[in-house]
Amino acid sequence: MGQSSPNPYVGGVITDASGNIVGEGTYTYAGQKHAEILALEAAGEKARGGTLYINLEPHAHQGRTPPCTDALIAAGISRLVASMSDPNPKVSGRGFEQLRAAGVQVEVGGLEDKARRMNEAFARYIRSGTPLVTLKAAMTLDGKIAPPPAEVLAASDGIPAGGWVTSELARAHVQELRHQNDALLVGAGTILSDNPLLTDRSGRPRRRPLLRVILDSRLRLPLESRLVQSVAEDRNKDVLVFCSIVDEQRKSQLEQLGIRVEVLPAGPDARPDLPAILRRLGELQITSVMIEGGATVNWTALATNVVDKVFLYYAPKILAGTGSIPFAAGAGFLHMNHAAQVKHVQLHRFGEDFAVEGYLRDPYSD
Repeated sequence: MGQSSPNPYVGGVITDASGNIVGEGTYTYAGQKHAEILALEAAGEKARGGTLYINLEPHAHQGRTPPCTDALIAAGISRLVASMSDPNPKVSGRGFEQLRAAGVQVEVGGLEDKARRMNEAFARYIRSGTPLVTLKAAMTLDGKIAPPPAEVLAASDGIPAGGWVTSELARAHVQELRHQNDALLVGAGTILSDNPLLTDRSGRPRRRPLLRVILDSRLRLPLESRLVQSVAEDRNKDVLVFCSIVDEQRKSQLEQLGIRVEVLPAGPDARPDLPAILRRLGELQITSVMIEGGATVNWTALATNVVDKVFLYYAPKILAGTGSIPFAAGAGFLHMNHAAQVKHVQLHRFGEDFAVEGYLRDPYSD
């Protein structure tokens, strides 16, 4: 995870004619060689007459590397067991077709559900040109993400102004989700209220830094914020700010500190246009984005129908009160039949906390 984007996650295992494992390979973008090739190199002559088990259809087209199917045929692989076909409609099935034509026995479908979940971001990106969007939030049982603004103290050292909603165990899992995504997206209000760093603190290696995307229509991002200062200190340029109203002086100040600023026309509500922003992120080869915004950004994401899946954490707390901040603040869906429908729901436990994971749309659909 975190090492192959914008390409898919692929791992392969080769067994010899007796069923003994003789080669394994895992693809990473920096390594360039595909999982199949690495497994073949490990197996050597023992691959002849053997079986390749792999989670994704071997590619039969010329890309950054030559076709893997040619190498498999040349190595004498006699059987392929694959979980799923390539989600790229332009090449899907071509690898299987070439291998079958060469006399290789091809079986498809083992552990397909797990394989599809593993590469759902790649599927969304390769089919639509836009990243998979996960809406993540932490809230109380009554759907509140923070106490009333007048009741909270200023944020300190990245701790939310209203205090943590969920437990340390649940927050540690958030870092795993961040690691699985190419980018994190929040509104400027989150920076102003909580002063977070928005980094991947999983401790796991990743090919490129987590891109921190800020929706800031009027460029209110404080120059002294921890986020801005973190870029100014190491100049890794992993913060991208989208605005719709240009303050040239402010823009220049941010850019001098290493912040990337892009101007896009505002959406219907005079805020940054989320669909346009996601198209731009797709152009930057961002395959997955996790939204960790506040109530307004959450509603905008739902209202503009850009959310593919949700990961909603719940703590056994009740804030109550009309002034507490809800998960999504806006007009809302005006009829129960219009409500966003979450499908394929899974529940996760984190001590006393729990999370709901589910899909608003199929990442493999067009």
